[in-house]
Amino acid sequence: MKLLYNSLCLAALLVLTTAGCRKYLDIVPDNVATIDNAFKMRADAEKYLYTCYNNLPQFGNEGADPGFMTGDEFATVYPVLGNINGNLYRIARGEQNIVSPIANYWDSKYFQALRECNIFLENVDKVRDLTDFEKKRWVAEVKFLKAYYHYYLVRMYGPIPIIKKNLPISASVEEVKVKRQHVDSVFNYTVSLIDEAAVDLPVILPNEFSELGRITKPIALAIKAEILTTAASPLYNGNQNYANFRNKDNEPLFSNTASPEKWQRAAQACREAITACEANGNRLYEFVPRSVTTKVSDSTQRLMSIRAAVTDKWNVELIWGASNSTGGGSRGFQSLSQARLSPFTGTIPNENIGSMLAPPLHIAEMFYSNNGVPIEEDKSYKYGTRFTALRKALKSERYYIREGYTTVQLNFDREPRFYADLGFDGGIWFGQGKNDDDNTWVLEGKLGQTGGRQGASLYSVTGYWPKKLANYNNTINDPAQQYNVEGYPFPIMRLADLYLLYAEALNESQGPSAEVYGWIDKVRARAGLKGVVESWTKFSNKSSKFSSKEGLREIIQRERLIELVFEGKRFWDLRRWKVAENYLQRSVNGWDIAQREAVNYYRVKPIYTSSFSLKDYFWPISENSLIVNPNLVQNPGW
Repeated sequence: MKLLYNSLCLAALLVLTTAGCRKYLDIVPDNVATIDNAFKMRADAEKYLYTCYNNLPQFGNEGADPGFMTGDEFATVYPVLGNINGNLYRIARGEQNIVSPIANYWDSKYFQALRECNIFLENVDKVRDLTDFEKKRWVAEVKFLKAYYHYYLVRMYGPIPIIKKNLPISASVEEVKVKRQHVDSVFNYTVSLIDEAAVDLPVILPNEFSELGRITKPIALAIKAEILTTAASPLYNGNQNYANFRNKDNEPLFSNTASPEKWQRAAQACREAITACEANGNRLYEFVPRSVTTKVSDSTQRLMSIRAAVTDKWNVELIWGASNSTGGGSRGFQSLSQARLSPFTGTIPNENIGSMLAPPLHIAEMFYSNNGVPIEEDKSYKYGTRFTALRKALKSERYYIREGYTTVQLNFDREPRFYADLGFDGGIWFGQGKNDDDNTWVLEGKLGQTGGRQGASLYSVTGYWPKKLANYNNTINDPAQQYNVEGYPFPIMRLADLYLLYAEALNESQGPSAEVYGWIDKVRARAGLKGVVESWTKFSNKSSKFSSKEGLREIIQRERLIELVFEGKRFWDLRRWKVAENYLQRSVNGWDIAQREAVNYYRVKPIYTSSFSLKDYFWPISENSLIVNPNLVQNPGW
């Protein structure tokens, strides 16, 4: 029995160790795949380098990116129908389990990715025609990727085994039985790899045309800042809930005491990253129409500066974009985000306009009032009637809502990011090939209208659409009945994200200050809002909120949730802040979309009830993995 177990383990190791070679069978003589053949010449090794990149997450993919549909930013038809992958949505609805975990990345993708990175690092010296400069750069890129895969796993599962080197085929049974490492050790190892990589990474890409998406030094420093901010956050930094979370040898996996030094280290990393990115030309994006004949108002230009900061591909604000989403990937989430705006879109093939990603009401409530403070704090906002009061839009509101159109109070008197990021019944939608003077459509979302419910699944179940994700350059071609999509790299890190990380780290390490306000205000100014101090002093019923660390923490967190909405950040932020249970135990609601009249349409309708408990902060390891490797311990609560 022992011999059988040993043989199975060694066979598994062999398969995993050579997995990276399977993509290169076409370059190996006589179809015999070996590591030596994969690293014989530069061209072959470069293919293996791209294999290491190919393991990066599919950002913005609703069926593969945990940050996208696993949280509470989107609802959709359930059971899932049509052209949408609802696998991760099942987790949002409380269906995760230990027998066959949904999105079981522990047993599949990312540990394999680490093995492939190690294979590259262990064999790159064998390449005969690789220059020293190229080798240093490639090694640095793979070290960064290796760090990122560790980071991705630790966010998902908490303490993980550190995979410094691949185990040899001759490894004993006990060596195969790896155990989880203290969460601080995982973060420290991850950061050390990035520090090693940063030395040899280029500041700018030598060949931007063919290398967009590859790792540069500014990217590495920005992700280091995010990693250290995550490590300093309450989920990982002195989390008392995990005081008894230990390996089977009784080694602790979390520290019981929070370390202020972690926030200081995060702040320093953020400052270094900002300096490097700005020196490299990164700045907050401002919209400029591509055509001199395109006419836009000042209001529309502001809205597009917000929206196109995401969709204008490879723009100056983007620090790191997912090049694997510029084609089919972004077409997927763009189709699911696009509302039907033209009567002709009802006949456009379903795969082009799915219109199925639906932000719930709590996302619409999250945005500030037009005074730049939360609607529940604004002294003048009609918060009590936000769901019930109907009114017609005035001429002064025509850039946001069609003049004379009746909609609900929740859609009035909101900040520009509300109108830039959300589509809603009666809302103005810029772009998509409209050729009239102001290049705008009007979204009509009630039953029987152009954007309303169609068929069994092709509609927004809440009455809101993530307009932010639909590139304004996509075109609705009425005569040809086509929807043409221009892809873009899904943002992994952009400058506004980094500014807000820095503000957070400064506040946690030093408390409120003019410097902290300044970094938040940079982001707010692009959104057309006054600074934090002025806005809260004048308009909030919590006028001194910004003056305490706790109050400013709430402001910074709300600012991140608004600015980075739909970008896959909320899912991770709510967890690292250790506040997910405050957001994810609620009724997920929308409007009554099966109605034709405004008075009936604008009624709150429950879609499902989300649940969240301590165990949901980290995903479970499958029961089978715990049986195969008895040195592993399960995450608490599972």
